[in-house]
Amino acid sequence: MIWLLLCAIVPAAIALALIAWHKWIAPWRQVEELATEIGRGEQPRTFLVHGGAQAQRIGLRLEKIFQDLKQLDKQIAKRESGMQTIFSSMHDALLVVDSNRRVILTNDMFRKLFTLPEISAGTPLLEILRNPALDQAIANASGRGESIRSELTVDASQIEIHAVATRNDAGEITGALVLFHDITELKKMDQIRRDFVANVSHELRTPLSILRGYIETLLDNPKTSRDEFSRILGVMERHSKRLDLLAQDLLTLAHLESANPNLQLGNVDLPSFFEEMVRDWEKKLATKQLNVIVDVPPNAPMIRADQQRLQEALYNLLDNAVKYSREH
Repeated sequence: MIWLLLCAIVPAAIALALIAWHKWIAPWRQVEELATEIGRGEQPRTFLVHGGAQAQRIGLRLEKIFQDLKQLDKQIAKRESGMQTIFSSMHDALLVVDSNRRVILTNDMFRKLFTLPEISAGTPLLEILRNPALDQAIANASGRGESIRSELTVDASQIEIHAVATRNDAGEITGALVLFHDITELKKMDQIRRDFVANVSHELRTPLSILRGYIETLLDNPKTSRDEFSRILGVMERHSKRLDLLAQDLLTLAHLESANPNLQLGNVDLPSFFEEMVRDWEKKLATKQLNVIVDVPPNAPMIRADQQRLQEALYNLLDNAVKYSREH
């Protein structure tokens, strides 16, 4: 009797277990597998869950979540590609680090500036670059949230750096962003300007001293002879013209340094432009037996320029050439 009862119960239990497996356990295991594959970024072969209605609804929801994630990944990749294009086209070098000085982002100009290979995100900055001025700027920016401007020398280049703190949505400092701008040419131009102003200031003293001396002579000797008076006036006129030229040089410099030089741009025909310029200077060049060779093709294309300013620049060059060249 017991044996018959067991024979009836065991198949029933197995049948119930199989029903439970197919109805509850198997669908939820399939749901778990779907979630695991989605978590790994893999696309499941199917989102159709065999089993109860609830498990099937969850499978459909997981499919919707997966499609949304794919769309989000595409948008992120598109934005990253766009940002990378912008960073790569920048003329300034760029560095972004986190609060632990690990590199988050660099652009091509940064790697070119410091002669570095491709840098992986997460690399400690100290492993690829050691520069005290840069370290201090990053420390001040990320430590105190300050906007830091400083300068550093890289090989023969003068670099201005601007470091600012990066923050999250809560306003907490998460690292620093540093821009590197090459100011080597600006430094050179500034030195040239300083030298020019110093030279002009020095040159102003000579004609002013001569003029002052002759004025005092005329005041002290009102009965100066006519010939001597004429000679003095000639000297004073010559040095007054020199002062005028120096003043014009200063005005030209001020105009060139103006933020808005107001250039009158137009088409300039180079062959005729140089022909007229040489014709204007024939007499002055002849005084020292100098020649100007113009090597411009007759069919040279027109250029866009301020003809008056271009003429002034070349006239200054020719004037210096005549002034400081020896006679042949």
